[in-house]
Amino acid sequence: MLLDYMSRHWWAFALRGVVAILFGLCALMVPGISLVFLVALFAAYALLDGVFNFSTAFHGGIQWGHLCAGILGIGAGVVAFAWPGMTTVALLYVIGFWAIFTGATAIVAGIKLRKILRHEWIMILMGVVAVLFGGLILTNPAAGALAVSAYIAVYALFSGVSLLILGLKLRSHRHDTPATPLPRPI
Repeated sequence: MLLDYMSRHWWAFALRGVVAILFGLCALMVPGISLVFLVALFAAYALLDGVFNFSTAFHGGIQWGHLCAGILGIGAGVVAFAWPGMTTVALLYVIGFWAIFTGATAIVAGIKLRKILRHEWIMILMGVVAVLFGGLILTNPAAGALAVSAYIAVYALFSGVSLLILGLKLRSHRHDTPATPLPRPI
């Protein structure tokens, strides 16, 4: 079951949260950060997020949303690493679409888990903020590098805190759920 898998791997949510918080703080504290460095940080986070979503996709049956989010995250990370000098607008479109898709995936997962996971609203809220962030980026991609880095920093901080809280909630859920007994040998 997906929730059991997520509960066993609560630390991956927490780790993603810590990485996102560090990324957001870095982008906020150094607003003139070079775009190439910001692209490298985004690429690393997108790859980590993509690998986690991809591995989650195969537990409890194929989870198509996680599979697509994983492929998209890995693809966005690879593109950002391979072509760090690409135009800012092209990168922003990649970030915008990635945020919308991963946000939609989080909303769907939160809705699916609402009857068995307390505080599922954290996951849903994180998804809504991601969709809004992606829409903001896509509707105004030429807002300027400093404004965009501020958008990205605030989103990363919110996302990181949400993932960290979700990871800790999943950790406590792991202790609430009795372990599935192994079949007895014949």
